[in-house]
Amino acid sequence: MIDVRPSQRMRELGVVQHGAGILAEPSRAFHLPTERERAEHTVDELFAAMERIGQVHPFAKGMGIAAPQIGLARSAAVVQPPGETPAIVLLNPRITTSSGKTDEQYEGCLSFFDVRGLVPRPLKITVETTTLTGETVSTVYERGLARLIHHEIDHLDGLLYTARMRSGVDPIPVEEYRQTGRAWEYDGL
Repeated sequence: MIDVRPSQRMRELGVVQHGAGILAEPSRAFHLPTERERAEHTVDELFAAMERIGQVHPFAKGMGIAAPQIGLARSAAVVQPPGETPAIVLLNPRITTSSGKTDEQYEGCLSFFDVRGLVPRPLKITVETTTLTGETVSTVYERGLARLIHHEIDHLDGLLYTARMRSGVDPIPVEEYRQTGRAWEYDGL
C-alpha cells in the first residue's frame, strides 16, 4: 500500500496547495446584493469542498475553508465549529477589533497539511461581515472559534498562518506534532 501524504490527499480533494499564487493575494469582495447569486454559488462550492474533506479526515475541533483554497479569489469562507453547531458563513469579513490577550496554539492548514505551526492569536475578535442582502453584521468570537475565524480571514487577506508565527519558530512535520501531546488542538483549520 502506498502511503499518501496529507497534502497530496488535500490536493486530490480539490484544495489549492502552498505555493499557488492565489493563496498569497487578497481576495476580491462581493458587491452585495448585486452579486448575490455569485456569492451563493461560492458558498455552495465551499460547503461541497468541506463535505469531501470531512469524508476522509475528522476535525474534532472544527474546520474552515476559504474560497482561495478552492481556486476562487473571492472574499468568502465557511467555518464549521466543533460539535453540532451550524456552520458560519463569512462574506467580505473584516476584523474590526481584537483583544490584547492572546494564546499560542498549533494550527494546521488544508493548503499545507503535512505540517503544524505554533501560532499566537487574539482570544477575542469582532468581525464585520456582509449579508447576501447587503447589510453589515458585526459578531464577536472567542477562544477556539476566534482562532478558526481569524485563520480563514487571513486566507482572504492572502496570508498563511506562517506569517503569524513568532520569529525563529518554524512549522513542524505532522508526525512530530502528533508526538507533542497537543494533537487535539486546532489541526483542522
